[in-house]
Amino acid sequence: MELESIPIREVLRYLGAGGKDPGPLLPLAEDCARELLAAAKPRWTWRAFGCALDSEGARLDCGFLLPGRDIAGHLAGCREVVLMAATLSPGVDALLRRSQLSDLSRGLVLESCATAAIEEVCDRGEAIIRQRYPGRALTSRYSPGYGDLPVTVQGAFLDLLDAPRRLGLCATGSSILTPRKSVTAVIGVREEGAEDPGPHRRSCDSCAMKDHCPYRKQGGRCGAAT
Repeated sequence: MELESIPIREVLRYLGAGGKDPGPLLPLAEDCARELLAAAKPRWTWRAFGCALDSEGARLDCGFLLPGRDIAGHLAGCREVVLMAATLSPGVDALLRRSQLSDLSRGLVLESCATAAIEEVCDRGEAIIRQRYPGRALTSRYSPGYGDLPVTVQGAFLDLLDAPRRLGLCATGSSILTPRKSVTAVIGVREEGAEDPGPHRRSCDSCAMKDHCPYRKQGGRCGAAT
């Protein structure tokens, strides 16, 4: 997937300048966006599975369990789910590490550019997926580590997508994605005419993992929070 630009408005929002006059922050954000785009080599993949809900969560037809009441509620009315994964590449991680050592202020802006970039990649991937299901209702993205869906599913999640080989995307022993600027997510495909349980509010403040989230400890997000 080619990424020609990064939405600067989103970068400014992550920096706390959304809806304000960014002043000298704007040219810095634009310069950092160009630098990050030069380092990024975004890749993504997805795969669809049949799905049935049970007392433990959402079970895919391959036997893989997405455990938790929250993910089961999110997928209510869905008999099919899509697993997707996306990454910006190790080059972005290297750029962020260098910037944190040489210029913390620039590093913060580059971090926000990277967050906006991976969200843009996921949005484009999701748009492609939605085109494959005309006339069907798809849920929003829901990532491991959000709510009571544990991050410990990351390794098996990536294996189902063959992501280590196809994307170079792996999970550490503590279930942190590497490269770090990566996202995994579940999208439910609701049967035509099935009742929509309504939007699922996604935010760090409403997440059951907010006090001990491994992503927040590293200054990031799981990819589900908005």
